[in-house]
Parts: sequence; structure tokens; C-alpha cells
Amino acid sequence: MRRSSAETKAVILKAARERFAADGYDRATIRAIAADVGIDPSMVMRYFGSKQQLFAMAAEVDLRIPDLSAVPRDQVGRVLAAHVVDRWEGDVLQILLRTAVTDEDTAERMRTIFAGQLAPVVAELADDPAQAPTRAGLAATQALGFALCRYVLRLPPVVAMDREECVDWLAPTLQRYLTGSP
Repeated sequence: MRRSSAETKAVILKAARERFAADGYDRATIRAIAADVGIDPSMVMRYFGSKQQLFAMAAEVDLRIPDLSAVPRDQVGRVLAAHVVDRWEGDVLQILLRTAVTDEDTAERMRTIFAGQLAPVVAELADDPAQAPTRAGLAATQALGFALCRYVLRLPPVVAMDREECVDWLAPTLQRYLTGSP
């Protein structure tokens, strides 16, 4: 079966996402990804250069942060908390988080994702624009800390909580970080 270059690249990316999700970054191999696609490993390298570059492409993340400007100010923490809980259920963010703990390039990628996608949303809410980066950073600590404890460390009390409990606990802190008020 002949595929175009674009089709081959897309198939490799799909297989890489599945392999990274199943095996994690460290155990996933170029050979295994190539075998999943039915191609020679050199083709994966041709399209992506290295495992790290393949991972970076496979882990493209859009946090899909909702437009909080249309949300009543006293509810922005709750809306963002619900969104955070729902977004972390996907494999890509969990893989990024696990990898970022031990890999500086992936950690930088996470910093870039959160700074580029969360900071502008927080800047729209901040009364003092100079505080927006700090507020965004603190909101990120909640999102990342929650995910680390629930999905990586698997702390039993955090894992045992249902979606609404998670939102109820995260919302007040996010509200404070986003707006400065409880």
C-alpha cells in the first residue's frame, strides 16, 4: 500500500501517540512505533529526526481553555476547575506530565504550553496586568499538582474523588488565583 508523505507522517504520529500512551516515553521505541505502522524505523527517523522530536510532535497540546471573559467573575474558578479535571483525563497531558518530571526538554514544553495558553486567559481577568504571569503560574501549580497526585503518584484520596469533588476542591483556589477574591 502506497501512502503519500503526509499520510505516512500522520499514521506515524497516530501510532506514536498510542505507543507513548501505552508504554510511556522511556519504554516506547522507534522500532515499536515503526512496527505498529508496518514501516522501517529509518522512515520514522526520516520524518521526525529523533524520538524526542517525534514525542514533541505527538504531544502537541491545545489546553482548549474556555473563554472565561463571558463567565460571571465569581464563577471563573469553577469553570476552569471543571475544565482542568476534564482535560487531564486524556492520555497526552498525562504522558507529558510524567515525562516532564525527568526530561528538561519536555518540562520546557509544558512551561511553553501553560505560559502560551493559560497566561493570556488570566491576563484578561487580572485587575493588575503586572500580576497576570504570577496568577497564571499559580493556577498552573494547581492544575499540574492535581494531575501529578491523581494520575502519576496516584494518591488514594485524590484518585478516589469523583469529578464533582475534584472541581469543588480546586475551584476556590483557582478562583483566588484568577481574580484575587474567594
